[in-house]
Parts: sequence; C-alpha cells; structure tokens
Amino acid sequence: MSAKVFHSKETFRLESGETLPELQIAYHTYGTMLPDGSNVVWICHALTANSDVADWWTGLVGEGKVIDPARHFIVCANILGSCYGTSGPSVDNPKTGKPWYRHFPAVTVRDMVQAHILLRKHLNIPHIQLLVGGSMGGYQAMEWALTEQDIIGKLFLLCTGAAESAWGIAIHTAQRLAIEADHTWEQETSYAGHKGLKAARAIGMLTYRNYQTFVRTQSDPDKEKTDHFRASSYITYQGDKLVKRFNAQSYWLLTKAMDSHNIARGRHEDITVSLTHIHIPVLLIGITSDILCPPEEQQFLAHHLPNATYHEIDSPYGHDGFLIEFEKIGKILQDWF
Repeated sequence: MSAKVFHSKETFRLESGETLPELQIAYHTYGTMLPDGSNVVWICHALTANSDVADWWTGLVGEGKVIDPARHFIVCANILGSCYGTSGPSVDNPKTGKPWYRHFPAVTVRDMVQAHILLRKHLNIPHIQLLVGGSMGGYQAMEWALTEQDIIGKLFLLCTGAAESAWGIAIHTAQRLAIEADHTWEQETSYAGHKGLKAARAIGMLTYRNYQTFVRTQSDPDKEKTDHFRASSYITYQGDKLVKRFNAQSYWLLTKAMDSHNIARGRHEDITVSLTHIHIPVLLIGITSDILCPPEEQQFLAHHLPNATYHEIDSPYGHDGFLIEFEKIGKILQDWF
C-alpha cells in the first residue's frame, strides 16, 4: 500500500519562528473510521521508520492482531523532516524548486505534533481512541497528549521518556559528528554524508542492542580469526541497509529534534508537574535490557503520571525490543485496551 500525501498550501510556522511556505505530509490509513471517531488508533513512528506501520510493526498491526483494521481506523503519518514523503530535506523548497537538503530549517518534536494535528483536522478525526508511540514516537505522543488534552482517549508508550537524556543527546552528537566528518556532507545532493550516515548507524546499533545481544548473536566460533569478524560484518551490513533507504540530512535534522524533547520546556513548571496534566489512562512498557532509554525512564513516568499502568518486559533485545517482542507487548496491550 502506497502512502497518501496531504498538501497544505498554508504557511507552516515552526517553533523556531521560521516558516515553511507549504507543507506536505505522507501518511497511511487502514480500516474505516466510525462516524464518531471512537475507533481511531494513531501510531507515531520512531527515528527512521515510515508511515506504513502495518509493514514495520506486523506483530501488532494487521488483520487478527491487537490493532486490527477490521475494528480500528489506524493512522500513521511520516514525521516532519523525514525522507519518506513528508516535508524535509529531500522535498523541494517551493521558493527555489530544488530540494532543501541541509537548508531545511530546524524542527522540534512539537513541530511534528503540529503537523500531526493539521493532518488530523484534514481527515476530520474528532477523537483519537488510542495514541501510540515507541521511542521517539513516544516523545510525539506525550507532547500531543499535552497539546490536545480533550482529543486523546488513551496513551500507549514504549521505551520512551519525558525528556531526552544527556546520554541520548551525547549519542546523537556523536552520530552527527560522524555525518559531518564525511567530506561529502556539504554537497547539495541526496547522497551527501552517506558514509557518515553509515557510521552514525553503527553508533546507533550499539545502543539499540547491548553487550549481551552482540556476544550471544555475533561471536565468532573460530578462535584463529584475526580479521573479518562476524560482529564487524553485522555492523557494516546494518549501516549499508540504512544508507540505501534513508537520508543523512534527515538523520542529522531528526536527531537534533530528539535533543529538543522536554515536555516541560516553555511550560514554566517542573517536568513532574507537566506529567500530571496527562490525566488520561496511560500504558507504559519498558524493556529490561534497554540501554538507550532504560526502564528507569518509564518508571519515572509511571510514578508521576496520574493514571499510569507500568509493565516491564524481560527481553535480551535491548531498545529494539519494542519492535521485536510483539507477542508479549500484544498480550499486555490486549489486556489493558
């Protein structure tokens, strides 16, 4: 199923004060919305995903799954700044007729949420029964729950936090340094920084998994080896895969957007107070082995959200567990939802 594209000819103002002359949003929908919108499930995706959630989260979304188009109207929109059809570095700047490339203005998670709201209104969705987000998707979901408190019915958050941690910012900075070190980074092409993106992905893979995962799955049985190790091949393979489907300019931009995430920013209150404003039921899931967004971040949310239910999944897959442990996640969501 190909993405639909919503084109808004209205000027889109970003949180920075800069504006986009117009906006396009790529999105997927599955199922049929009830007249009162009571069956809408909106899923916010993470860093390098796209809007085809039925493709990348097959264990949870699809026929016979816990989020089923036979019962739900499912929406997923590609985030602002990405390279899968929504306005971003790869899309033409209407003023020049050429792609924005590195000149696309800085965006924040709140800007992404404003784009989601614009699409929600375009689709005439009066109410979102369940808003879902894992990792960076959870950043969007929390911001949205604070922005449109009367629109969201329930919130489902996985492996996420109320603010980007110093650890996360440091990782993103290392990834951007890798991209910037690529001598092609400043070129006005879609392939600019592609070797740097490969290195950035390698850094990311070390945080998406963990020591135990690599030792268990990538150790070499041949004790005589001095080169061409399995772990090295795996990291190289993952970097090559991302370079083929993603864009370094978007990656750089979106990691900056993640760094901006703090639900208390601009609200003139402690982050614990901001969380109390999310009064709707919230299901939280943490992964025991997640070193990128560890369970302590979800436990913090559970402690300060007024109506939260917390589950922790014992999994060896680290941060990527929210994309892999669909049987355990589906059972928890089914029982709660």
